[in-house]
Amino acid sequence: MKAILDTHTFLWAILDDGKLSRRARLVYTGSNDLFLSIASVWEILIKTQAGKLPLPEPVGPYLVKKLVQNQIELLPVTLDHVLGIESLPMHHRDPFDRLLIAQSIKEKWPIITVDPWFTRYKVEVIW
Repeated sequence: MKAILDTHTFLWAILDDGKLSRRARLVYTGSNDLFLSIASVWEILIKTQAGKLPLPEPVGPYLVKKLVQNQIELLPVTLDHVLGIESLPMHHRDPFDRLLIAQSIKEKWPIITVDPWFTRYKVEVIW
């Protein structure tokens, strides 16, 4: 199965802080193709620079190392993904989440997230 990791899901998984649900942990540790959106990388950089997200190492090298260690692929942001945002209802205003939702719809892959807002869209949510 292919699935997209929401930003918090990726962070909780790599920091191993126990916040993942049982189902999310099974998908994360199973033989699945997991993807982290470039949008999530951008969001992590912004939050780290703003002092809202402390990481144990500099962001760039740390993320690259964790992606490789956990066999997570990067999902590029394409024009189709961005244009898909236009057709989304305005249930949620977070631009990063809206892009992840558009990517999930376009790729037809579920998204692993605890965020209840995602269930208001036509995406498969795993939690």
